[in-house]
Amino acid sequence: MNVRRLQPGDRAQWEELWQGYLDFYEHQLDAATTDHTWGRFFGDDSPVIGLGAFEGDDLVGICHLVMHASTWSVSPYCYLNDLFVRSDCRTRGVGRTLISAASEEARVAGASKIYWQTHTDNATARRLYDQVAGNLGFIVYESELDDGQKTFSTPV
Repeated sequence: MNVRRLQPGDRAQWEELWQGYLDFYEHQLDAATTDHTWGRFFGDDSPVIGLGAFEGDDLVGICHLVMHASTWSVSPYCYLNDLFVRSDCRTRGVGRTLISAASEEARVAGASKIYWQTHTDNATARRLYDQVAGNLGFIVYESELDDGQKTFSTPV
């Protein structure tokens, strides 16, 4: 298995996994948001990084990172925003390999921490996450700001 940054030629395979991730969380995005997300991986000043796990030429897993400043550290933090492994490739170490590669990207960027969230009922992912990181017990609150109305939704 080879993990590397996504390249423009990976778009079709990435979109399949991206859609699988969105389906898993029962979430829909418009095409413009997906296009914008894809474009962020290639912007010179973008803090967003897209990684792909490949078996040969087949993309079998993706993760997206966001490097950002923190008020609690002089060094940046790395937020592992999304992680998804093709269903037929789960339990084969793809997720662990992506987290390891993401951690290395964070180290290279000078980050002092990598962190992520998942839904409480995502038992499969949590088995892995409990092995590679600590659950600090925080609860995530979210409020959409799109139209100025306070609305609440399930965190993704």
